[in-house]
Amino acid sequence: MKISTSRVIAAAAAFAFVAGAASCGKDVPNAEQSSQSYTIAGGEVTSTQPASEETTSSGEETEDTTSTTTASGVVVGEPRVSGITLSYTSADILVGQTLTYPLVSENIPEVWTSSDEEIATVDSVGNITGKSEGTCTIRVVSADDSKLGAEVKVNVKKGSGVEVNNGVTYIDGILVANKSYSLPESYNPGGLTPDTYAAFQELVQAAANDGISIYLSSGFRSYELQSQIYNNYVSTYGKETADTFSARPGYSEHQTGMAIDVNIVDDSFIGTPEAIWIEAHCEEFGFILRYPYGKQEVTGYKYEPWHIRYIGKENAKALRAEADKRDDVNLTLEEYLGIDSYYH
Repeated sequence: MKISTSRVIAAAAAFAFVAGAASCGKDVPNAEQSSQSYTIAGGEVTSTQPASEETTSSGEETEDTTSTTTASGVVVGEPRVSGITLSYTSADILVGQTLTYPLVSENIPEVWTSSDEEIATVDSVGNITGKSEGTCTIRVVSADDSKLGAEVKVNVKKGSGVEVNNGVTYIDGILVANKSYSLPESYNPGGLTPDTYAAFQELVQAAANDGISIYLSSGFRSYELQSQIYNNYVSTYGKETADTFSARPGYSEHQTGMAIDVNIVDDSFIGTPEAIWIEAHCEEFGFILRYPYGKQEVTGYKYEPWHIRYIGKENAKALRAEADKRDDVNLTLEEYLGIDSYYH
């Protein structure tokens, strides 16, 4: 299979940041921190079920006509594209979910577009993100020949209840990774998701405006890296203690590319101006304090004021509203979604 030149360039450009690697969202006091190289992914990758055989997008080449978009999202009037084979030509995704790019058969300079960016967007390497309910068409063409291309019909729906997609669990559209819900070993977005990274940059700037310094200490971790970290802690502290502050491989939120440890990753961070600011403001940027005080029996982890998780501004706002309704400022994601967190 040939690899797109644009994808190689995009992948190479992703290696841009270095951050300290720790446990599931933490170090223990005086634990030595290691450093990790992390990247910004093209998107949070959720594998699609590949077709049993590669299929070619339908349609024949035609001349240009007037361009309109139907209610179903199909672009009418643009030249039909063909000549490129994709690993899939249709997809169902949830609002807020990002689908990894379809594999392209030809080595071409790819140009990706969406017929309706209010329904779904696509990045420069073909990762597709659901924005609102509806149907649209994602198109890839060669930068050298606009008639050489293919299309993917995308149906975006709002998450409701529990859905499992290739081993990844979504509850009400939120990707869940805790002691009860694991991720496949192969799940690897390659770094922080673009939405997570962009939101964190906004958070950092807002904190700076208030005279508070927030920085990333640990971001994305692969299954393999988490396995090394966890096993090291087990060797040092024993399994029972390690399980209170470090996730077993496949159960870490860091593997989602949507979790970040900020600043000092140990108990000395508790009560600092930075910790207080994070707890008061992170939801404004789509983050939640994932392991709040007094909720170890619920989350399965000790209090970690440095560990934040991106769930999107709307979800973070809804969780806060529910917390106010229940008069529980430390409402957890588990309590909000009605799930548990323990190794079954």
